[in-house]
Amino acid sequence: MDQRVKGLDLARALAILGMVIVNFKVAMGAEQGNQVLISLAALFEGRASALFVILAGIGISLLTNRLRLSGSSTDQRKARSTIVKRGLLLLFVGLLFTPIWEADILHFYGCYFLIAAWLITRSDQAILWSGAAIVALFPALMLVIDYESNWDWETLRYENLWTVDGMLRHILFNGFHPVIPWSAFLLLGMWLGRLNLNCTRIRAMLLRTSLMIFVATELAFYLLREVIGANIQGLSTDDINFLLSTDIIPPMPQYLISAASSAVFILVLCLHLCDHFTHSRLLYWLRQAGKTALTLYVAHVVVGMGVLEELGMLEGQTIAASLISAGIFFMGGLLFSVLWLKRYRSGPLEWLFRRVAG
Repeated sequence: MDQRVKGLDLARALAILGMVIVNFKVAMGAEQGNQVLISLAALFEGRASALFVILAGIGISLLTNRLRLSGSSTDQRKARSTIVKRGLLLLFVGLLFTPIWEADILHFYGCYFLIAAWLITRSDQAILWSGAAIVALFPALMLVIDYESNWDWETLRYENLWTVDGMLRHILFNGFHPVIPWSAFLLLGMWLGRLNLNCTRIRAMLLRTSLMIFVATELAFYLLREVIGANIQGLSTDDINFLLSTDIIPPMPQYLISAASSAVFILVLCLHLCDHFTHSRLLYWLRQAGKTALTLYVAHVVVGMGVLEELGMLEGQTIAASLISAGIFFMGGLLFSVLWLKRYRSGPLEWLFRRVAG
């Protein structure tokens, strides 16, 4: 258990780093500069946040496994109540945070938690089938609901967010991390959290399978785009990429499969690293950052982007400037986490979260 938790903290830190890189790039309008760096930054888009959500699902299982397996209806109600309270708090805080950062993930998180609360007593198979159904539901909804409604693609701004219709569409279907289908990542994490991730055989199976699925998915859809683009008339390149890409927008099934498999691969690597480099100072610092992930997530917008705004760096920057800025913020976050956790058991927002929601 100890090494597994260390590995989860490491993976959480890497997820935060990836999200900072992506969000700073977007906020700074960093579309210019070295193409290699632009491609490198693009690797994190939709991948770091997927890992973050999967880790949340694992955390839910670790939190509730004992109560779930006790067989006591009282214990199960207690577990469900805890997850509901955390979900409602995340939804509330995230909606307060959204006017500052429209790409916020916390209010979506809250909705994922509410779904998880309903499913925590279900079997492993039921959780996996529920996730698969959610993944399949998204393209079906695209046939009857306009996915592009309320979007200004030029500025990546979502219009009419604070209307009832706009908010429901945003949260459930076409926001940055909509419940359908993003909650499937959380359900995958819940299933992973029920496995014995300390078992070498299970880790090896997850590592091989995730790598094979990732490579097969990316290769298959690359070939599909090339074949369809060359042989089918009436569809533009943009249309083909929209329907057959493995990018985050829109979150088609191939994106979820690709992002989930890459996230599982990184997660298992983190578990291995924490097994074999138990005294690494670098891994220790990164794990401390993982323990304060919620604090660092909020800080990268409030503090990090706040400083960039004061410096006049939120528009028209190069990719090098955004990566350097992300690196500086993350190094500062590492230092803060190490110093803070020398004195306190958890990060400031983590402590407040547990204080309020249990």
